[in-house]
Amino acid sequence: MATEQELSDFLKSVERRAFKRSVYHVRNEESALDIVQDSMMKLAEHYGEKPAAELPMLFQRILSNCTLDWFRRQKTRNILFSNLSDFDSEGEDGEFDLLGTLNVQSESDFAESPETSAQRAQTLRAIEIEIQQLPGRQREAFLMRYWEEMDVAETAAAMGCSEGSVKTHCSRAVQALGKALRAKGIKT
Repeated sequence: MATEQELSDFLKSVERRAFKRSVYHVRNEESALDIVQDSMMKLAEHYGEKPAAELPMLFQRILSNCTLDWFRRQKTRNILFSNLSDFDSEGEDGEFDLLGTLNVQSESDFAESPETSAQRAQTLRAIEIEIQQLPGRQREAFLMRYWEEMDVAETAAAMGCSEGSVKTHCSRAVQALGKALRAKGIKT
């Protein structure tokens, strides 16, 4: 059984990685923070009495499920509000003002040149697209190993497969990503 201190230490140790993973998936820091907090609360409420060794695998599964739930809610929300006229936010003349709903970028976003920023955004988008094109198990292994910085044993436990399978999935993912990005002119 995990003590309160072990649970607290575990949550502190995974907080940053879980947040980075969530931001990568949902592309919104506030939503990612909500997902991580919900995941941590669920782990503490429902699995706080489990042995400390089981916490990493349980947390990864909870985080994945919370992320999927977020995407399901977004899909439903997008279907409901697909028509811009459905929004209540109207301008002075009674028409919807899309620009009025956009968030203003912070000053730190302007530190780099627009060209550099655009190139970086295009490169990141190309990488994201290629990661999404990977087969599911390869994508899962790749993200856990290289994005979340989990070791092979942790990844194997979270995925429910052998360490050799994790290594194979990661190797194939890296090869496929490298080939696809080189074909697009992105140096790897």
